[in-house]
Amino acid sequence: MSASNPEHNPVVEGPRDPEHDPAASYSLEPEYVATLTSRLTATSGETKEVRSPVDGAPLAHIPQSSEEDVVEAFARARRAQEKWARTPYDRRKALLLRLHDLVLDRQEEILDLIVLESGKARKHAFDEPIHIALTARYYGQTLDAHLASERKLGVLPALTRVDVNHVPKGVVGIISPWNYPFTMALCDGLAAIAAGNAVVAKPDAQTMLTALYGARLLDEAGFPKDLWQVVAGPGSVVGTSLIQKADYICFTGSTATGKRVAAGCAERLVGCSLELGGKNPMLVLADADIERAAEGAVRGVYSNSGQLCVSIERMYVADAIYDRFVERLTQRVQALSLGAGLSWEIDMGTLISEDQVRTAEAHVADAVAKGARVLTGGRARPDLAPYFFEPTILEGVTPEMTCFGNETFGPVVSLYRFHEEADAIARANDGDYGLNASVWSRDHARARAVARQIKCGTVNVNEAFAASFASVDAPMGGMRESGMGRRQGREGILRYTETQSVATQRVLPIAPVLGMSDETYAKVLTTGLRVLKRLGRA
Repeated sequence: MSASNPEHNPVVEGPRDPEHDPAASYSLEPEYVATLTSRLTATSGETKEVRSPVDGAPLAHIPQSSEEDVVEAFARARRAQEKWARTPYDRRKALLLRLHDLVLDRQEEILDLIVLESGKARKHAFDEPIHIALTARYYGQTLDAHLASERKLGVLPALTRVDVNHVPKGVVGIISPWNYPFTMALCDGLAAIAAGNAVVAKPDAQTMLTALYGARLLDEAGFPKDLWQVVAGPGSVVGTSLIQKADYICFTGSTATGKRVAAGCAERLVGCSLELGGKNPMLVLADADIERAAEGAVRGVYSNSGQLCVSIERMYVADAIYDRFVERLTQRVQALSLGAGLSWEIDMGTLISEDQVRTAEAHVADAVAKGARVLTGGRARPDLAPYFFEPTILEGVTPEMTCFGNETFGPVVSLYRFHEEADAIARANDGDYGLNASVWSRDHARARAVARQIKCGTVNVNEAFAASFASVDAPMGGMRESGMGRRQGREGILRYTETQSVATQRVLPIAPVLGMSDETYAKVLTTGLRVLKRLGRA
């Protein structure tokens, strides 16, 4: 329920008198927070204060997990997983579809938590419960099709039967970031439990409450409580412990940290999937609809204030339409409603932390000092929120500038002209990243042909990122230093399974029979292979 009905809202109540009620300074009721943090496995006695980027007010003191707590979380998860792996597919599907309904029914409460913890605009927070509902519904309708045993060709037709099984890995560790605290805390783990695994999750410290609310919804949907464990603490302690104990790791975050996660998994020979950084390009071709492209660019750059792995940070615009496009883009950006709070009327919210502001400020200052021009924005706005930074457009960015090839992860985009499409494609492929790209053209076939030449895991035509992100039947992930593995679709659930081939030989062995010599057997088998080739058998 939303903050517009405070008399019935367990999330945000007020006004209260701080002089007589010490709880009044908190954005969330302490009792409500306690119901969420009780879901943690955390007995160290230590806590971490979390404040809202909306106004700097305290939200909660989050109990911290010790290494012993992580051990206990895995022990509980392993016991639950043994039983859960035997749970029929129909039962798993029913629980996922129940979760779908719960998420849609509770979306106002979810949105309040997301906004208060992350500072993003409510309209951008809305993407998160919708994505989780889509994910729960998708696997709730399709998991048996993905996981059912498959028949494969045996070496000897009619005599060799091969069945391929998809066996759950066991306990999956999920390390999720702060930027999409509901989506990232749940979406990868839903596929893991759908496949028959248990989960031990370590959400980011800043957005722990949103993740814990998601865990509570899993409980309400009917999933075994111990199947989804949540721990809290610094990555150097709790994250490392997860990597040392999990049967598979799913990590979303920076490329630098992702490499350390991959190294830790390699040491133990366990698998991992990593969605990492990006410096995502957008190509606006000469025949693009300028108005539609400008509108899409605003969403692509400034959703969640640019704090999105797949957001657009560089745009290549055909020279023939460059000036008109820049004019319309700048006008649209300048018309955005800026602020921080629970209202649906805010077009762009705040950054989440001082570190994010410093990065945006440093990138813009460096670019300007080296000759770039600010077309709009470029300043911190503490009058709007403690960590607010204006939506910014840069022109004249060159390779020696920090923001040219380094991810800003903020509301800053650089514009470039191009004359030939081949040059735009080559420039889009510059650098080490390869997560997401966007191509705009009225000619869809032509745009798809351009997309095939871009080295990114997802490419959206006439959309920035939402088309691929929301199409949960399609895999999503990065190329090059933007990651490995895929979430969503068939790939997104099978990554959490081991493939087991079971071959059954009938009637005759794969060996000489009835006194046949090895030489005769070799000749018979050779003739058989030639016949099978003529028959077109694989």
